[in-house]
Amino acid sequence: MGCVNGKCCSRYPPSSDEDSRDYSVQAKHILTQRSLEFIPVPSYNFHLEYSVLTQRGYYPDSPDKENQDSFCVGTQIQGNPDIHFFGVFDGHGQFGTQCSNFVRDNLVKKLADDPALSNNPVEAYNSAFSATNYELHNSEIDDTMSGTTAITVLVIGDTLLVANVGDSRAVIAVKDGNRIIAQDLSNDQTPFRKDECDRVKLAGARVLSVDQVEGLKDPNIQAWGDEESEGGDPPRLWVQNGMYPGTAFTRSVGDSTAEKIGVTAVPEVLRVQLTANHLFFVVASDGVFEFLSSQTVVNMAASYSDPQDACNAIAGESYKLWLEHENRTDDITIIIVHIKGFPNSGAGTTDGSSGTNIRPTRSRRGTSDISVTSGSEFYRSVRSDSSELQSCQHVLSMNRSPAIVVPSPAHQRPLEFVVIRLKGLQEAASHFVIFLDGCGVAMHSTGSRSNL
Repeated sequence: MGCVNGKCCSRYPPSSDEDSRDYSVQAKHILTQRSLEFIPVPSYNFHLEYSVLTQRGYYPDSPDKENQDSFCVGTQIQGNPDIHFFGVFDGHGQFGTQCSNFVRDNLVKKLADDPALSNNPVEAYNSAFSATNYELHNSEIDDTMSGTTAITVLVIGDTLLVANVGDSRAVIAVKDGNRIIAQDLSNDQTPFRKDECDRVKLAGARVLSVDQVEGLKDPNIQAWGDEESEGGDPPRLWVQNGMYPGTAFTRSVGDSTAEKIGVTAVPEVLRVQLTANHLFFVVASDGVFEFLSSQTVVNMAASYSDPQDACNAIAGESYKLWLEHENRTDDITIIIVHIKGFPNSGAGTTDGSSGTNIRPTRSRRGTSDISVTSGSEFYRSVRSDSSELQSCQHVLSMNRSPAIVVPSPAHQRPLEFVVIRLKGLQEAASHFVIFLDGCGVAMHSTGSRSNL
């Protein structure tokens, strides 16, 4: 959920080798996927297995629109084999792709260059976001009406630090007896949240839905329900005497115009102490959660032993639901990270430390689940147990179908996993990817219908 016209506000005015950094970034605009990859956390005797998928949205009125999502996976930050970074960045506005890529490329480097990272990661996070936002404002990119959200997870040994700016989301799966519970690691920053709504109003924003700003509804009724009931016409931020910028989020990187009315790049930070009951975490753009709740995403991911297969299934279901409800889809990006071999640590406990409260989670237009959320800057520790130690090898898993087909609007059906011949592609699918080898070389059709 971005600016007024979908995600576009246009309607309104290398580092050195010696530090062992590995920044894996994405820049394709159709469908990009990373095969299963392994990251050891040697000092704590466990490892991570992850896969990534990013899917360009379907925009019938803008067939050449780029995928404005991007992602970054950074391993061995500061040369430390116990520190790793996962981030998803959802751009918006005319120059949203450039903003997203800028933050993708620079945020993790700011963290890596900060000597306080290990001892004070929250301070390092705040500093990195602030510096990246400042540099974006002063770059050649026009971010007056463009910017990006950022949802990031920093693994520091047996601790997760989650920093969120905007309305993308991170969620962790927690084993609770025979159940797997989804716990949100971020809280969407939108005017639906009273604390965020009050904050931007104090900074000078008008908060109104499009119907209210156009005079179709009473602007004095400052009650918008929730994202399930009012997701189609959410409250947005406007300057006092203008019809812009119309952002449906209250925090972002960039958006220098919206910054004047309270939109900020200051992240909300969450701390999670890992235990063996933490099975995996998901980092994804809001295109995933528009119609899927956090619990549904966790349920789907838990039904696959391989995170790559889970990425495929969740992206396909998200895409299908978008086409069932609207004539377009959002860009979709998802990282699933399995936590493997974490030592058993006894019964799990939860310890909140700054007014943390539990309330139902939601998809933007879906069903309710269980989650944990809190206020402006927050920490939590979540403790639990189970899981088995597996050997860690840096290999690519290819034991699956080599092609992903995403349905076109004329073929609105669940995602299929099939091998496609190069002949007759325009009739078969809107776009696709084929893994030619372990690097995941992408191919896509270029016909008029399939050029999404």
